[in-house]
Amino acid sequence: MTLTGISPVLLVADIERSVEYYRDRLGFECEVYGNPPDFAAARRDDATLLLARCADPERLVPNWKIVHNIWNAYIRVDDADAVYEEVQRRGAGIDYTIYDAPHGFREFGVQDPDGHDIAFGQPL
Repeated sequence: MTLTGISPVLLVADIERSVEYYRDRLGFECEVYGNPPDFAAARRDDATLLLARCADPERLVPNWKIVHNIWNAYIRVDDADAVYEEVQRRGAGIDYTIYDAPHGFREFGVQDPDGHDIAFGQPL
């Protein structure tokens, strides 16, 4: 038996706005479901994030608002510097700049339109 992946589900206020961000700013390919759209899968290489529309956007609470400096998703990469340069070039706002974290990863973070912190990290 083998576990073959994990797909965090992020609750979002607006599927189309979120798809635009993950596609255009982070380079994910997105599939949208529902009429009107209420769910999407954002995929890039072996990473998948699922996006589900929350009918009451005021109930959205990013993890960092509950626990200091905690992400909603942490995506492992093989070249953090290259991903950092790419997402900057694509216009993604950087939440925290790239650095060597004490837990053994070279990482940086972005924040999506709903305030979810998404980290990208490469094992040192």
